[in-house]
Amino acid sequence: MSRVCELTGKGPMSGNTVSHANNKSRRRFLPNLNQVTLISDVLGRSFSLRVSAAGLRTVDHRGGLDAFLAKAKDDELSLSAQKIKKEIAKAQASA
Repeated sequence: MSRVCELTGKGPMSGNTVSHANNKSRRRFLPNLNQVTLISDVLGRSFSLRVSAAGLRTVDHRGGLDAFLAKAKDDELSLSAQKIKKEIAKAQASA
């Protein structure tokens, strides 16, 4: 399983660990990923996704999963999130 947020596309970054003696060694900064269940108001279903903590705050700030996916770019979303976005758009168009 890749360490990438399914909604925001955040992934691992690289940098240096710097000791007190200023010795540098390479390290990875991993995103804070959590397995969460988000509910779509339009579809009336819940979806299980791996989302970063910052991504979860953004979903809450924008007003839920439906509003977040409406504004999200497709290149940042995972394949499963893109499918959810299309289902929501189709349900909103028919309603």
